[in-house]
Amino acid sequence: MNLLLSDDYLLQDYPENITNTIRSGHTTCLRFNRKGDYLASGRVDGTVVVWDLETMGVARKLRGHRAAITSLSWSRCGRYLLSACQGWRAVLWDLQDGTRYREVRFRAPIYTADLHPWNHNLFVASIFDEAPALVDMSGPSDVKHNLPSAPKRTNTNTDAATKEKQAKDDAKQMTTATVWTAAGDHILAGTNKGRFNIIDANTREIIWSEKICSSVVTTLRLTASGRELLVNSQDRIIRTFHLPNLSAEDLDPDTIQMPLEHKFQDVVNRLSWNHVTFSATGEYVAASTYNNHELYIWERNHGSLVRMLEGPKEEQGVIEWHPHRAVLAACGLETGRIYIWSVTTPQRWSALAPDFVEVEENVEYIEREDEFDIHPQEEINKRRLDQEDEDIDVLTLNLSKGYDEDIEGTGFQMPVLFNLGESDSEEEFVAVSTGTVRRRSLGEGQEGEAPDEEKGAGGKKTVAARGTRGRRK
Repeated sequence: MNLLLSDDYLLQDYPENITNTIRSGHTTCLRFNRKGDYLASGRVDGTVVVWDLETMGVARKLRGHRAAITSLSWSRCGRYLLSACQGWRAVLWDLQDGTRYREVRFRAPIYTADLHPWNHNLFVASIFDEAPALVDMSGPSDVKHNLPSAPKRTNTNTDAATKEKQAKDDAKQMTTATVWTAAGDHILAGTNKGRFNIIDANTREIIWSEKICSSVVTTLRLTASGRELLVNSQDRIIRTFHLPNLSAEDLDPDTIQMPLEHKFQDVVNRLSWNHVTFSATGEYVAASTYNNHELYIWERNHGSLVRMLEGPKEEQGVIEWHPHRAVLAACGLETGRIYIWSVTTPQRWSALAPDFVEVEENVEYIEREDEFDIHPQEEINKRRLDQEDEDIDVLTLNLSKGYDEDIEGTGFQMPVLFNLGESDSEEEFVAVSTGTVRRRSLGEGQEGEAPDEEKGAGGKKTVAARGTRGRRK
């Protein structure tokens, strides 16, 4: 019904105000699924929480990690969710029942882990001080293939001193960010020396390499079409590139060109960027700032700044743009809350009834001749009985079309969770008596507070008296 009351074509393409604030623990990373009806969030304690964006409630809680979540990735169908943590492991979750489908262990913390766009049994991971890995989970045991990080050298006719210097430089190259192309044939990787590598997924070799920045590459993002690339690095500059068609049959790696489109930066304040993302259509670029609480939004046609979102007075970490709507989600670094920016939707009440007319001022209404006639009670009862005989279907789901038209079948629908404790967003249920719970009130039981106890002298806690007056013996 809420979708019927909105005129989406009248709205702007980027969010402007905070419309929701949700929290479950201290959130460190976020990711929307491809359809856009669920939002996955990773917490510091290793718990993965899946939010239902229709109700802004928790749909699933996945517990299996023991360290902070660093990366999240959805499968194309929306049934599988890959989570990676600082505890050297990656877990593929089956959201049909919330169980661990597969678990892969590494020898170091994981920067990023990205699922293959068409095969949920394949993912690529960038690992701290280790070579990136291509992991195949289709068999009974996991198969890890190490990927190269050293750039491709075109000039091989060099002297021994130059080769030795190049070998030392190549040994220092470490991959810090990886992402699949839209077709899944190639892997895009960024290194700690500002290098950008294109890796063939079949041969697992670098086919093209170029230095695109002067510092560590922290984030790589692609548009939905896979033709535009967004790169964030620690040199305070956000770059967008046009990516060539790597799936072409006549592709020649020696003729690959990746032209630079825009450079986004704050030349006045010299701000660094925590995280960046594309908009749903790819027309806008959003970024969260380091040591600042504002979010920046640029448009790509002219490369100009169109909006600075001012919300809570805390620094924002990972930000994610909804895949189909002008909705932006960000997690605060201090409180771990998830803030959601969106467009204030004007309501269109004429969608509820075809003959409903919206007027700007009072008009004189002329009633029809039989509009307010008094009908006999027998006729009214007969109409009511006829309406009761109609069978109303309350079980069939009307699936939304347009977002998942290219997915085979009807798509994945997450089962409804009826456990009250598992569906709690703030974990704020207080036991009142046996079998009875209530939701904790706002501000009650927060960190550093003792709502049901008063602190006495010397730092000791004494239970508050129930009555207002004490009885003197």
